[in-house]
This record gives sequence, structure tokens and C-alpha cells, in this order.
Amino acid sequence: MTIDADEVFEEIAALYLAHEDVDIGPMFGSEGLRVRGKVFAFQGHRGGLIAKLPEARVTELEAGGRAERMVMRERAMREWVFVGADAADLWPDVVAEAFAFVDEITPPARPLARPPSG
Repeated sequence: MTIDADEVFEEIAALYLAHEDVDIGPMFGSEGLRVRGKVFAFQGHRGGLIAKLPEARVTELEAGGRAERMVMRERAMREWVFVGADAADLWPDVVAEAFAFVDEITPPARPLARPPSG
């Protein structure tokens, strides 16, 4: 059975877009899920999922053999993991972890400053 990676990502994205702080924005030429403006997951050019996770978790996933550390311009990215379409069953959990991680490290939006009265 062939997995439609776009469809899997769209279904996952729909769940997160229900959160008030989540939207979609550009990331490396793709559209990514963002929480308060910070991307936490997107589909890469190879059709796989790319997500931001703590470095130790990226290492753990890579050691499991079903994911790999994201490499950009020959440089391994500490906190980004690539999970191919062949491991799409991992995507929901990886996106959930990425959302929780980025949500935790991204400060809430500041209210707009009011001009002084008087």
C-alpha cells in the first residue's frame, strides 16, 4: 500500500491549525506549521517530515533507524529530524513532540504597547 505523504501531513496539520497560536508559514521553500511564528514541522523536498525536537530526541530517533538528522548544506542540524514517508506512522507522534518542544521554548506574544495618555 502506497502512502500519500501530502495527505498524511495535511491531516496532521488540520489538527494543529485548530490551536489559536498555530498557523502555516514559509520554511525552506515549503509551508510549515508554526506556533507563535516559530516553525515546528514541515514537509521537505523529499516528501518526508522535518520537525524540530530536542537534540537528544533527534539522536534517539536516528539511532532507531527510521529517521535521520536533517542535513542542510552539508551541516547536520542539531535539533531537526527528517522522517521519511516510509515511516509516516511516526509522523503524528513526532509532530506532537515538535509542537510541545517549540511551544515550550517560544515566548508568548507580547501585548501591543499602549501610547502614553495625556
